[in-house]
Amino acid sequence: MIRICPTVEEEQALRAAGYRAIAGLDEAGRGCLAGPVVAAAVILPDAVIDAPDILDGVADSKMLSPAQRADLFERITSLAVAWAVGATPAHIIDSHGILPATRLAMQVALLRLPHPADALLIDAVTLDGWPLPQRALIKGDARCLSIAAASIIAKVTRDRLMDALHTCWPQYGFASNKGYGTARHQQALRRYGPTPHHRRTFRPLCDWLATDAADEGLADGTGRSIL
Repeated sequence: MIRICPTVEEEQALRAAGYRAIAGLDEAGRGCLAGPVVAAAVILPDAVIDAPDILDGVADSKMLSPAQRADLFERITSLAVAWAVGATPAHIIDSHGILPATRLAMQVALLRLPHPADALLIDAVTLDGWPLPQRALIKGDARCLSIAAASIIAKVTRDRLMDALHTCWPQYGFASNKGYGTARHQQALRRYGPTPHHRRTFRPLCDWLATDAADEGLADGTGRSIL
């Protein structure tokens, strides 16, 4: 697969318009069956915007190996003017929907920045009502360096959270599937039922909860019936 190298064209355009604290935002985990959706906000320094090769290798996190992401995470966080993450848990995803939950995680990340942003570059999402100029870029994590950097921080952070959940719920294979709906994960769901970290409004779990399979006694993560 050909890796597209993100550029700093969007950052340079905003800087030319007078902005100096441009935050890239992206999320990880929107399509998972379990775990939070995690967002990251990253403000890169002028030195990186002027010479983006300083962060050579940064790309859409989905195009990178875990080892590459871990290395780039350390490089990005050591160079960034500011960075922060926000996470929205499964029960909020279920009650409010994945898009509002994603926006909430992004807003939390922005509020946690130790240095406030004055403009935003976001992967495909708009933060309606947020009082800063913003641009939503389709495939922004492949096109824009700040968004790509945020995608790596979000992905590494979320993967570490899922590794921690694996220690409590090893039967679901969270350390390897990170909450995505692999065959093993779905088999474990049918056998053990959902944990408190599963998204009960996501398919196939919501279908199982609404069908005869649920009536037969879907379990609670330990094998005990919850019905």
